[in-house]
Amino acid sequence: MGGDYIVILALLCFLFNPCYLTLDESIDENGNLQMNEKNTTLLRPKPFRFPWRANFTDEGSNIISHYATWHTEPGQFYGLRAEMSIWASPNQETSQESGAFLQIYCQDGGHYNLIQVGFHISPSLYNNRDIRFFTYWTKDLKSRGCYNSQCVGYVPASGAKLVPGQAIAPPSVYGIQDHYIGLSINKDPNSGDWVVYHHDLEKPSFLGHFPKELCLGTKRIQALTRFVNYLKTAHGPPMGSGHFPDYDEKKSAYFNHIKKYNSKGQAFDPFWTKVAKLVDRPDCYDANDLFLEFKKGYTFNYGGPSGCIG
Repeated sequence: MGGDYIVILALLCFLFNPCYLTLDESIDENGNLQMNEKNTTLLRPKPFRFPWRANFTDEGSNIISHYATWHTEPGQFYGLRAEMSIWASPNQETSQESGAFLQIYCQDGGHYNLIQVGFHISPSLYNNRDIRFFTYWTKDLKSRGCYNSQCVGYVPASGAKLVPGQAIAPPSVYGIQDHYIGLSINKDPNSGDWVVYHHDLEKPSFLGHFPKELCLGTKRIQALTRFVNYLKTAHGPPMGSGHFPDYDEKKSAYFNHIKKYNSKGQAFDPFWTKVAKLVDRPDCYDANDLFLEFKKGYTFNYGGPSGCIG
């Protein structure tokens, strides 16, 4: 069922070979992911309904959103880190948006506030098709920030080498070269703020923080997500490289070296972390299994071509 979860069986993997999690998937009539796990330890916690639509668009709007993601169940989580491959989208239409991000939901009473950090291509916002670093937040489904630095909320560090709205390059080249950006977001054990770092450098670079008030509470959900948005009267843009998932990094978008943080601000592999895949339109966009590989750590690939309708 949509709330079923899998356990990452890291200890069953051979050190120098990929360890794959095999799943059979389908979507029920309500758009919920149906999952039947094979060769895994099966857990059946209370189903959790992910509030995705509230994050990407307002109900009743004329925007369609699709996504390919791996996420945790609600629990005691303190942050994420990953390398995200970056791909250009030179033919993306003005009304289309695509991107990838690390996302943390924070339960606050009856609501889930969220904070995000990642990159996207949004011609309507920037009047070009550059790949841009962005941050975003919502609170109580009423207040929300901006993708760039024109709203309060996210606080850039003094002299930050990467600020919201800034272009990042170069993109990956299909079949030739892959490029990525390494980002993290975690709860600082001293201040309680949610700090953001860039990890593509020899030494991690502090980029800024989300004030702790934007992500209170102790029950949280963490997600690694690729998304697309487009008008109902149009068609969907490409996701990732514009091709369905492939294990070749030069042909498929990915999240590599996925880490999670503990309460002390230390990053480590997500051993025994219960996670679930959620793909709402696998005929248009998909993600493959989350697996452990010697050179890539915990990783998964995702993507899909342009032309999705509905």
